Amino acid sequence: MKYLRASLLPIIALALAFSLGALMMKLQGANPLQAYQALLSSAFGSSDGISKTLGKATPLIFSGLAVTICLRAGLFNIGVQGQLLAGALASAWAGYFFHDLPMFIHLPLALAFGIVFGSLTGIIAGALKAYRGVHEVITTIMLNSIVLQLGEYLSYGPFKEKGQQLARTAEVLPSAKIPSVFGMPLGFFISIALALFAWWVFKKTTSGFRLETVGRNKSAAWYAGISVKKSVLVSMIVGGGLAGLGGAIETLGVVGRYEPAFNGGLGFDGITIALLGRANPLALIPGAILFGGMRGAGGSMQFSAGVSPDIIDLILAIVLFFVTAPLIGKWFKSARGTKAITTGGWGN
Repeated sequence: MKYLRASLLPIIALALAFSLGALMMKLQGANPLQAYQALLSSAFGSSDGISKTLGKATPLIFSGLAVTICLRAGLFNIGVQGQLLAGALASAWAGYFFHDLPMFIHLPLALAFGIVFGSLTGIIAGALKAYRGVHEVITTIMLNSIVLQLGEYLSYGPFKEKGQQLARTAEVLPSAKIPSVFGMPLGFFISIALALFAWWVFKKTTSGFRLETVGRNKSAAWYAGISVKKSVLVSMIVGGGLAGLGGAIETLGVVGRYEPAFNGGLGFDGITIALLGRANPLALIPGAILFGGMRGAGGSMQFSAGVSPDIIDLILAIVLFFVTAPLIGKWFKSARGTKAITTGGWGN
């Protein structure tokens, strides 16, 4: 019953979102059934479609994990987009700057650059939260803009590919490119392994228990001898590193270089996926695959059923609204003092 209650809200949110999406398509004069059939057949009806879907889902799993780790520690990491961009830019630079390295050195080195610079972006917000009490939502939103503008400056300036008018870096060397396994993106299997590891950490280890305790009640955690400041820093560092790794895998395995607008809001989609999965590392995997299929098959819906290309963004926005509305309602109700709200965790 516990897991049934936990999954009920995401299922209702998806059902309402697709129903309202169908209504919008009908108002456009399109056939919703034809559009959704095109989506399913394009995303999951062939090996190429499945490979594309899993490739789109990979950075979403990483960004969803980055949000989930912080949510478990009581933090709302809105800066996943900036952390992902920082990791993408750093890995792209490492991918083309270091020459004459074998793949077993160059590829891990480029991925490490993505993890480190994603973590550096996260630790700024974590340190301000832990030692100055600055709310992480404010700092992470500001860091998103800073990293985006810095990436554009470097893409137009020092990191710009020679002889190109576009703002982008040079293509990463073959020794830094992530290969596929049986036609499937290797990064997807890495993301699944890390999601399983994150679930195990929270379920079976004292480190996960400490973060969970801080997220449930900081005062009780402090009274029990758990360092709240350390937990805040660790969660933001790990979350930033996961987001940076997602950006690095997207750069080294799909795009092949850094382009300022390459990601299409992957970090913000990760917030929706984490909330849809109720901050459960395993539950966000099917949500990421679904969203990845929708992102990858949006063009097929447009051409097959004549729907607007923005319908996918509309459906995802509706999902986010219905998932977060009950949480926001509880927060306002608690703030007015009409009812005492005790934190029972993200699973109930």
